[in-house]
Formats: sequence, structure tokens, C-alpha cells
Amino acid sequence: MSEQTERNGVRVGVAAYVLWGLLTVYWKQLSALDAVELIGWRMFTAAIVMAVVTTARGTWPAIVAAFRSRSTVVRLIVAALLLSANWGSYVWAVINDRVIETALGYFIAPLGTMAIGALVLGERANRAQKVAFGCVAIAVVILTVGAGQPPWISIVLAATWSSYALSKRNMPLGAIDSLTGETFVLVLPAAMALIVLAGRSSSAVNTASATDWVLLLGTGLITAIPLMLFASAAKSIPFMLLGPLNLIVPVINFGLGWVLYNEPMPLNRLIGFAFVWLALLVVMTDRIRSHQRAARPQPPVNDEPATDTTGAGLIT
Repeated sequence: MSEQTERNGVRVGVAAYVLWGLLTVYWKQLSALDAVELIGWRMFTAAIVMAVVTTARGTWPAIVAAFRSRSTVVRLIVAALLLSANWGSYVWAVINDRVIETALGYFIAPLGTMAIGALVLGERANRAQKVAFGCVAIAVVILTVGAGQPPWISIVLAATWSSYALSKRNMPLGAIDSLTGETFVLVLPAAMALIVLAGRSSSAVNTASATDWVLLLGTGLITAIPLMLFASAAKSIPFMLLGPLNLIVPVINFGLGWVLYNEPMPLNRLIGFAFVWLALLVVMTDRIRSHQRAARPQPPVNDEPATDTTGAGLIT
């Protein structure tokens, strides 16, 4: 991979994450509408956009083959349900002035993914990861005591996103085709929900302005564009570099919630965030050191057997 390709990949990756972070501002413009209805419109329009994208990419055979496989369909349904839960929690939080909680959720999400690796996939957590898990546990306790209840939105966002990542494991589709399949699974329930909700006096059909309709119909595009940018970046830069870029999203949300939307930042919340940031710092430092160790040239192998100083025998 050339240096120029990597630089372009970083630019594309940053663009994807910045767009994802700024979606908070987009959804804020629709805060007068019901969160469930907003998710319905996002699912429905995203399916239309992804159908267009699939046609342009010529990958309909892969989608059709996926829906002929029972195991793949089950995987798509599980992924779609987790994705809709994540989207729903996020949009509900944004329109209910809880943007900072979404930031906390997406700060915790990478650590949640590591926890799934240890608890579900049987991967061994190293010392740095154990320290990170402890820091997150302390953060949750502090935030729970300070608010009188656990940070449920943050926990749900982190849990659904980490579980969504697990559901994509061994998915026989690429990132874009997988999202296409997931939106196709959701499009019929979304359409039915929109029809039912349209009868309410507060529905978008009865209350949305022309601007609201433009934003509603654009939710499919704002879903697809960052994902396609991300998919391009993932092919161009190492994951050791792509991973830290993921933190752009919660950093933007944290700044928007605190500075732009004036959400409260009491001392207990700031201390809780500090423990989460400490956890991420520990993990990132450990990753960088591991990468540097792996990149060092290895000394030549000596053909002579080495002596085992424990006296148990020879190292071969």
C-alpha cells in the first residue's frame, strides 16, 4: 500500500467519521417529530438508497444469494434488529437533549467490543484491557450514583453497537451489501409502522413542514454516504490507524452536547467521562506498543539449540 493511498484513506475515513458525528445536528432539526417515526423514515429511505447503490455497483446477485441462504437471512435479521435498536436509541437521545449520553455510549463501544471478545469469543484479555474494563466499571458506578440511575442510553448504545459488530462476524457479505440486506429486512416493518403512525395528529404527514420533508427524505442518504466512505477507508488504511479515528464521533457529540446544546456537565459526569477516557488511553497505548513490537525486525534464528536455564531440557 503506497503512502499516497494511505493518506487518501485517512482523509476519507476522517470525512466518514465527521459526517457521522454531525448527524446529531441533522436529527436535532427534526426534534419536533416522534423518534419511532423518524427511525421508520430512516429505515424506509435507506432501503431505497441502498437499492440504488446496489444497482450502481452491480451486486444484486450477491444480495439475492444471501436471501436464499437461511443462515445468512438469520444473521441479517439479527444485525437489522440490533442496528434498529442502536439507531432508535441514538435518535431518541438526540431529540430528547441527551447528546452527551450518546457520546459516552460511543466512547464505551470499543471497550464493549473487547469485552465481547473476552466473554463471548473466549479471547484472553491482557493486563491493559483488564485495567480498561475496571475503569469503565468505576465510571458507570460514578455516573449511576451521581444521576440516581445507570446511564441507560449510553449502555444500550454501547451494547447494541458492540453486539452489532459481533453479528457481522463471518457475514458472507461486504459492508455495503450487508447494510443493503439489513435495510431490506427492515423496509416492510418500517413501511407498515409509517402507515400506522400516519393516522396520528402529531405524525409527520400531518405536521411536517417542507423543510422537514426534505430532511426526512434525506435520511437514507445520510445513512449511506458515511458508510460508503468508511468502507473505502477500511480498504486503504491499517486498522491500527482506523480504530482511533472512530473516536472522532463521540468527541464531536461530546462537544455538541456540552457547548452547542448546553447540556449539563456536573462534576460527577466529568469524572465518569475521565475514567472512560483513561480506559481508552490505556488500550490505545497498549495497541501502539504491541504494533511497534510486531514491526521490529526479528533477530536471526540461531541453528544451535538454546540452553534451558530451568534445567528442564532444551528449547527447540
